[in-house]
Amino acid sequence: MNSTDLPFAHTPVMSEALIQGLALQAHGHYLDATVGGGGHSHLILSTLANTRVTALDRDAQALYAARQRLQAFGDRVQFWHGNFADYNPGNDRFDGILADLGVSSAQLDRPERGFSFRAEAPLDMRMDQRQVLTAAELINHGSETELADIFFHYGEERYARRIARRIVARRPFTTTTELAAAIAAANRRPTDKSSRPPRIHPATRVFQALRIAVNQELTAVETFLQRAPDWLTTGGRIGIISFHSLEDRQVKHHFRADPRLKVLTKKPIIADPNEIFANPRSRSAKLRIAVRVAQESLPNPSHSSDR
Repeated sequence: MNSTDLPFAHTPVMSEALIQGLALQAHGHYLDATVGGGGHSHLILSTLANTRVTALDRDAQALYAARQRLQAFGDRVQFWHGNFADYNPGNDRFDGILADLGVSSAQLDRPERGFSFRAEAPLDMRMDQRQVLTAAELINHGSETELADIFFHYGEERYARRIARRIVARRPFTTTTELAAAIAAANRRPTDKSSRPPRIHPATRVFQALRIAVNQELTAVETFLQRAPDWLTTGGRIGIISFHSLEDRQVKHHFRADPRLKVLTKKPIIADPNEIFANPRSRSAKLRIAVRVAQESLPNPSHSSDR
């Protein structure tokens, strides 16, 4: 079976904590801003028979999978193909909003999408196949300084400049495995006599940084966090799951600084050991929840102990 024929299977992380945190209401209308394979939306629609969901995703394959999974719910669910930063709900207001940020397991498991270096594939990394910019374009035409900045700021890669220098010297690159090998070589230090293998593959942070840059993920999250509170009814809740520190920091700071919101999670909710055992991807997940307050309510106080 070709990987393109595989189902877009994605296990939603911290689903029980998210559903509980959203405090589902009878006849409630919910926005799933990153529907993926439809796991979280399925739980919302199954929990109360009269709830409705508007489901978004920028990935056409994910949206197709969600349509298939949720078709039994009929017109209780509506779909929209696009980036959540570009979404306009019009006059609709939601009793809850959820977003599961970052790349999904289903995207990583499809080599032809180019998100992973585990198999040879084109350097793509586009979540929305309609966009022009690919990882290959960025790697083969970005300046050494531009690439180093991307690797450092989005991947927190300590050897960003060394890696960028080697990439520029060895390009063009056409496949994920070619690029991963060049990154690994740039990370190899002759003076390092340690026999222990690295904790993560040397290309991990660079691939993460490229994916974020190609899809402008942090910019999209920034825009979404600015707009989403206006889409909530008073008392409506927003829950966001992030998988690395850059996104979690954005969510934490926006929730705390936004006078439209009251933070309900002083510290992020993390997966319990049972879920981590069953779904290792959940290990790095952090869930933060806030509630929309009336306009006359006071802004959020600062929580200096939040980490």
